[in-house]
Amino acid sequence: MSGPFDAGRNLAELAASEAWTPNLGAMRRIVVKIGSALLVDEASGAIRRGWLNALADDVADLRARGVEVVLVSSGAIAVGRRRLGLTRRTIRLEEKQAAAATGQLRLAHAYQETLARHDITVAQVLVTLDDTEERRRHLNARATVNALLRLGAVPVINENDTVATSEIRFGDNDRLAARVAAMIDAEALVLLSDIDGLYTSDPKRDPDAALIPRVDAITPEIEAMGGDAPPGYSSGGMVTKLAAARIALAAGSHMAIAQGRAKHPLARMQESGRCTWFVSQVEPQTARKRWIGGSLNPAGAITVDAGALKALRAGKSLLPAGVTQVEGGFQRGDLVIVRAPDGHEVARGLAAYGGEDARLIRGHNSKDIEAVLGYRGREELIHRDDLVVTEEGKRR
Repeated sequence: MSGPFDAGRNLAELAASEAWTPNLGAMRRIVVKIGSALLVDEASGAIRRGWLNALADDVADLRARGVEVVLVSSGAIAVGRRRLGLTRRTIRLEEKQAAAATGQLRLAHAYQETLARHDITVAQVLVTLDDTEERRRHLNARATVNALLRLGAVPVINENDTVATSEIRFGDNDRLAARVAAMIDAEALVLLSDIDGLYTSDPKRDPDAALIPRVDAITPEIEAMGGDAPPGYSSGGMVTKLAAARIALAAGSHMAIAQGRAKHPLARMQESGRCTWFVSQVEPQTARKRWIGGSLNPAGAITVDAGALKALRAGKSLLPAGVTQVEGGFQRGDLVIVRAPDGHEVARGLAAYGGEDARLIRGHNSKDIEAVLGYRGREELIHRDDLVVTEEGKRR
């Protein structure tokens, strides 16, 4: 078994080697990105229903093995522009937004129909760059996707092109998919593309180009292998895929670039093993908690009693009943310090309630939250997935 990519080794030798790669069927949660060029026929602007049905079969098979699947789908603009007669190659932002408004309906309906064959419920989620960057919106989007997965649905996510301006757009769904994978702690991101992975050089120009099976880090040499975006409706290319890999690896998610042209792309990828895996060196939860623990700008502080302190040290969530004091005007999703009864810092986490509401429910049982606030929120003031113990010797 050979090792990962090493810039000091011969590229062709490494590309021909066998390397350990992740197993999709053994994962808990994955994100699959589908490009416009795969989903939409460029000549007619029609959705490739046969291909989509085969992808749905792959998704159903993974779910039967206990894998949660989230789809990030391009294609709304490509589908809608034909319906509006926007056939020239370059169209203005407002025309793209109009095309997205038309195409998104058709795209959602196509996913609904194809997954209904397997009795799977589909949920459409539209996001913008701000939804994954701004903490409160990030928290809301994360909670929504987690709830959908818990309820057995397949979220189909796309950029909200109808409202996003050029300043707040991703512009490509490769990076959007990586942000989603990071947001929901996915173990892997699969970018289905018209190429089967990262090559030592452009395979269209160099007959000696070889596929690299595994990459552990985005080095300058790896970045130099990126090229321009392909022609047609796709806004991606190897450059954006490498940018997505950087985001995914930092968040603890493995990422694969795999050929998606043929039917049953996920099944083919697993059977042949032909793709490029970018392998993260950390777990998603570890990466998330590293980010929380390392944040330098807490927006407030919460003091807990001895019982809550013991629960936190045991890896439990922070409930309102164990809170004795709340400081600061923080908002939902802001980072706060958690203090022991004697005032020293014991943990940091993302608050599920703003400071005003946190003060109202402190000391109350979770079942009383709705009566106190007038709405039903989370049972925890800070969920254990959003909390890291920072006191020396007890880090979690």
